[in-house]
This record gives sequence, C-alpha cells and structure tokens, in this order.
Amino acid sequence: MTRTLTLLRHAKSAWPDGVPDLERPLGDRGVREAPLAGRWLAENVPDLRFVACSTAVRARQTWELVSAELATRPEVRHHAKIYYGPLVEVVRDLPAQVTSALVVGHNPDMEDLAEHLTGTAVTFKTSTLAVLRSDSPWSDVGSGWGELVTTVTPRG
Repeated sequence: MTRTLTLLRHAKSAWPDGVPDLERPLGDRGVREAPLAGRWLAENVPDLRFVACSTAVRARQTWELVSAELATRPEVRHHAKIYYGPLVEVVRDLPAQVTSALVVGHNPDMEDLAEHLTGTAVTFKTSTLAVLRSDSPWSDVGSGWGELVTTVTPRG
C-alpha cells in the first residue's frame, strides 16, 4: 500500500514583542499565503485523510487557513512533539490505516525530516510543501523510507 506524506512548514509568522515563541501568530504575509498552500493541496493531494499539526499558534492558524480551501477536512490531531521533537516519532505514530497524511510543523525539523526520509535536501521556506511517497508503513519511517515527489512554495 502506497503512503503519501506531505510536510508543510507553517506560513510566515509575526514577531510581536513579549510574545513567547509558541504563541507567535501569523503575520500578514502568512495570512495571505496559507490559503494558497491549501489550494495547492486541494489540487495535488486530494486524498488527504489525516493531519498532525504543531500546537504552536502559527501552525494552528496555518492549518485553519489551509483547511478552509479543502473540499473535505481530514481528521486533525495537535501534537506538542511536532514543536519539541522528535518529529520522526510523530510520523511513525500515524494511524496505520491512513494512506495520506500531512504534518504541519517548523524548521529546521521539516528540512531534517525530509532529508532523513528521502536522502534529498529540501529547503523549507515558510508555506513550503514537500510530498513524499513510500510503499512502507508509517511504523517503518526512518532513513531512506521514501522518495521526494515534489516541493512547492506558494507565494501571492
């Protein structure tokens, strides 16, 4: 059974004074660009069934704007481990029956995970999506687990 893992770095965030990193919101550019990532997902990964999203405010806001562009909203779980790590454990713990999942997270973890799983370096600017595929189960996620299919950074 082929599995599709899509990685999404949160959209551009703001840096308000005195706000802890975990609570930083999206900036204006992030609010404009997150829906573009959603439209790209709707057109290119229409079978998305499960989302693991960081608990950080900017990641949660990114997912809300992205998901508004999808025909159907997949099941969502928020994980502190996406923010604190290790990210590979989040992917290994995806539900076995799910064949298409999205992780909404942060750098440098997204770049590190994509390279670890595919052997290909990927630059994750804000709102970058990377689509990976594998015939192996989530529980086998590790070095060389899959192949990089495509990357895109929607800008508007």
